[in-house]
Amino acid sequence: MTIPWFDAATINRLLPPADAVEAIERALLNGLDPAAGVPRVPVTVPKGQLLLMPATSPASVGVKLATVAPANAAKGLPTVNAVYVLFDGDTLRPVALFDGAALTTRRTPAVSIAAVRPYLRPRPLRVVVFGAGPQGRGHRDTLAAVAELSTVDIVGRTARPGVTTGVPAALATADVVVCATTARTPLFDSRVLRDDVVVIAVGSHEPDAREVDAALCHRATVIVEDVATALRECGDLIQAGLPADRLTPMHRPRPVAAGPVLFKGSGLAWQDLVVAEAVYGRA
Repeated sequence: MTIPWFDAATINRLLPPADAVEAIERALLNGLDPAAGVPRVPVTVPKGQLLLMPATSPASVGVKLATVAPANAAKGLPTVNAVYVLFDGDTLRPVALFDGAALTTRRTPAVSIAAVRPYLRPRPLRVVVFGAGPQGRGHRDTLAAVAELSTVDIVGRTARPGVTTGVPAALATADVVVCATTARTPLFDSRVLRDDVVVIAVGSHEPDAREVDAALCHRATVIVEDVATALRECGDLIQAGLPADRLTPMHRPRPVAAGPVLFKGSGLAWQDLVVAEAVYGRA
């Protein structure tokens, strides 16, 4: 039996950004419960970490095997590498293999935009993206697929064409701020942000790492994928001391109070499965 391989180009061709957002939204509308998933399993290995992320649906079983190698950045290699295996839900036979990093790059911004789309202002959006890697670019492209963008400022570790460093002046007027970095401490002082800003923070899933400060967490309406996961993994919220009743699951939205909206995502296994099924279904 030959198992088809879906590389990055094929994933991106079969499931454009806007379609990936719709796949996530449709799964949640159809009753998918993020809290019912299996937590990721981290395994420490000599050069970093191996993550196992299994998920099931009525039609399929899937698992992402991802590695995190912090030293790779200095070698000019990707920090995160992954492969995804999709099994038929009835026979449990493997039916497809995916470039797991490409799948992650497609699903993470799709989840973010699905979570915040109801709160985006109906005007050309001024966007600041912290993170010049695949996730930063992926969020920019996914935002552009569902909304009109006025300006986009991308902030990275080193300056190069299209990328600046530091904290840009545009942060004070931004409608949307995306944090997709490996930062361990807050990237900026949130006091400069507008009262109606939407902030997306997806760069970490560790209790001792955060990209946004405690002041923003307390000031904002906070949306998460799953409350229990957020309180276990999301350092931004854990270090801010937010209780469970301050967190809104993305599949159960409630009215937003005045002030910023913060979506804190850590990435859950069901998201990979939803996107993998959508890609496989179009093949």
